[in-house]
Amino acid sequence: MYLGIDIGTSELKTVLIDESGEIIASSHVPLTVKRPHPNWAEQSPQSWWDATNQTIATIRQKVPEQWRQVKAIGLSGQMHGAVLLDNKHQVLRDCILWNDTRSAEECQWLMQQHPEFLTISANLVMPGFTAPKLVWVEKNEPEIFAKIDKVLLPKDYLRWQLTGEFVGDMSDSAGTLWLDVAKRDWSDDLLKATHLTREQMPKLVEGSASSGFIRDDLATLWGLNDNVIVAGGGGDNAASAVGVGAVNNGDAFISLGTSGVIFVVNDKLQANAQSGVHAFAHALPNRWHQMSVMLSAASCLKWLCNVLSTTENILMDEIAQLSPEQMKRAPIFLPYLSGERTPHNDADATGSFFGLTHETSRAILGYSVLEGVAFGLADGMEVLSESKAHIKQCSLTGGGARSPIWAQLIADILQVPIVTHPASSSGALGAARLAWLAAGGNEQEICKKPPIQSRYQPNNEKYATLKSRFEAFKVLYQQQKIVRELLPK
Repeated sequence: MYLGIDIGTSELKTVLIDESGEIIASSHVPLTVKRPHPNWAEQSPQSWWDATNQTIATIRQKVPEQWRQVKAIGLSGQMHGAVLLDNKHQVLRDCILWNDTRSAEECQWLMQQHPEFLTISANLVMPGFTAPKLVWVEKNEPEIFAKIDKVLLPKDYLRWQLTGEFVGDMSDSAGTLWLDVAKRDWSDDLLKATHLTREQMPKLVEGSASSGFIRDDLATLWGLNDNVIVAGGGGDNAASAVGVGAVNNGDAFISLGTSGVIFVVNDKLQANAQSGVHAFAHALPNRWHQMSVMLSAASCLKWLCNVLSTTENILMDEIAQLSPEQMKRAPIFLPYLSGERTPHNDADATGSFFGLTHETSRAILGYSVLEGVAFGLADGMEVLSESKAHIKQCSLTGGGARSPIWAQLIADILQVPIVTHPASSSGALGAARLAWLAAGGNEQEICKKPPIQSRYQPNNEKYATLKSRFEAFKVLYQQQKIVRELLPK
């Protein structure tokens, strides 16, 4: 048996798979994001460990016999978060999350003073990444910065709790901006630029390699053998790619979760940093990937439902009743509720509806949100350059993948076939697969594409209407930038 643990932003998920690759048990626990100030997003690392123990207890209760056969554990996690430990391994402050944009000024400073970030890290310096967060901490919380002994990503904090070892993997570490992505090793020059050293970083292994063994005392507490391997694991998107079998050049998937991601596998590093495209190492050796990332995707729908005091299921049912004419005349929604990454790298971008009338119903607003998120993905697809030509179809994962309306919209605007799969926990599934690989499994057998549940072919007639609305969407963003300059700061 192989266990996969995925630390998301809104929940922690755990799955158990057997040697046929089937998920035989799963559990999840919700997580809460703290927002003490505008543009801030934080979580307590202890909450991840508490949630892990809760999911483990549930799975042990569900399948006690299979649980005792766990051979390896894999980890997947939200990327870019800054977990800071002192020399006694105590957490110095809450983790600053990937969707925290407080470090926008620090990003500008790093780009101006250290342009080598663009070439060595192969990425633009953006507020979501880890390096500018540490510049912000040094500037605003110097007493904390002075005490930093280790900087860990969320899943690697969980690994330390599991093994007592400080280890990271290539895919997740690429999102710190301290990794020389081509060499798959820490860059001493980039660390020095933020007044840090290699000694403050975890050592690195490939995602499919062993990073150590579960602690003896924890194995006893959890009812496991003491030789259970903990795999290197991966950042959430790289782990999800392993979960949907996106492991070879040209394989692609879209994640429609809190954020929205288009992920394409490359057999060599392909950087396009100036367009806001992320170029990271994959969770498997000798592979890289490009990502287009929008910061607010399914979270936009959740926000609207909260505002309208309804549920996503009810709103989706109402959207399904809309006529093509109502959709054609719906307001255009800009989905920038947390700023934006690809292609704008604009921490100050905000969401908006354009074209509200007395006839605008909540169902029409719901459709506008689905469409606006699809347009945000299309904006990112346009700058994926060479990778775009290799994409023959995209798997769709994440909470948004449950909506046939949304899946069809994405197929129509991207003009790419979209497929969905029965297993929704692709990050946790990918982590479990990486655990299996670390225990000696065969990649070709393990990293198979899961069965297809539904297919969505692009509709050319709908594309004609959507294309004109997409062009308006792009103009509205440019106009927003102008209007922002007129508003008081």
